[in-house]
Amino acid sequence: MANAKEKKGTNPIAFTREVRQEGRKVTWTTWNETLVTSIMVFIMVAIASTFFFLVDMGFSALVKFVLSLGGQADV
Repeated sequence: MANAKEKKGTNPIAFTREVRQEGRKVTWTTWNETLVTSIMVFIMVAIASTFFFLVDMGFSALVKFVLSLGGQADV
């Protein structure tokens, strides 16, 4: 492997400079966009958790009913 290229490391100062340059190119969201998006996420989580809670309760009642038909004791 004499022809293999030697892996070249990056100077930490140059790396930091490049990171800062790339950070300036990022389009950051406004405070209002962040707030609205966060509120929407919390609303969707509340809706999804309520839905799955109700579905779970329904399946639980269905399983208890089916088991009671087979003569099982109180589950």
